[in-house]
Amino acid sequence: WAGSSRDQANAGNQAIYIFLICLVFVYLLLAAQYESFLLPFAVIFSLPIGVFGALFLLMAMGLENNIYAQIAMIMLIGILGKNAILIIEFAVLKHKEGKSSFEAAIEGGVLRLRPILMTSFAFIAGLIPLMFASGAGEIGNNTIGSAAAGGMIFGTVFGVIIIPGLYVAFAGIQDKHHHSGKKEEAPFTETF
Repeated sequence: WAGSSRDQANAGNQAIYIFLICLVFVYLLLAAQYESFLLPFAVIFSLPIGVFGALFLLMAMGLENNIYAQIAMIMLIGILGKNAILIIEFAVLKHKEGKSSFEAAIEGGVLRLRPILMTSFAFIAGLIPLMFASGAGEIGNNTIGSAAAGGMIFGTVFGVIIIPGLYVAFAGIQDKHHHSGKKEEAPFTETF
């Protein structure tokens, strides 16, 4: 190998490190936003659906996983994360108002469905010209368009079902931990 090919071969699997750094960054921002170390996992665990969709559409269109596909997947972390945040943020507010985590998740999923579908399908429609582009840069355009569109389709269709379930699971764990902490404090405060 020589030149840029040698540099690319020496770079190895830097994409894995980039994805991990992106996920840690997203986790830390969400932990600060939700003031919880558990609720960000509901967003993080909803992202692999989009990555699967991106890889599936790339395979279906006969394209390979290259730097363009990896850029699309990093972009998907932000966009699909936004969809999950829309549902979970609303569910957190409803849960703080006294609703159960299950009721809050259902209400968040129902009320945020329309904005999620509108923005996601508008984004997918904007990617269609890239998916079927021709001429100079055809493979790069097809790859980034297909990976982003596949990830958005899978992430949107399955995400609106899975995200409320993930919220219920992690909010339940948080509530259980929070209530067990209060039970331990109660006898101590009553003695004073």
